[in-house]
Amino acid sequence: MALNEQEILAGLAEIVNEETGIEADAVQMEKSFQEDLDIDSLSMMQVVVNAEDKFGVRIPDDEVKNLTHVKDAVAFITKAQG
Repeated sequence: MALNEQEILAGLAEIVNEETGIEADAVQMEKSFQEDLDIDSLSMMQVVVNAEDKFGVRIPDDEVKNLTHVKDAVAFITKAQG
């Protein structure tokens, strides 16, 4: 069963928290991974790998650069589940 955006956001926040120590509450749709959450490219790759495992989706490397904000990642995962 496909998860909704809120469930994906919560799961993504959990991954970011485990990977970076950033509070899950700070991971919100309008936040930028790099500017607002201060996630570097290495940590971002770990977040992507963990998200692929958690949500059962494939996020191609060339797509990762387009995931600048939390909402971009949530939208991509939502579509990729289908």
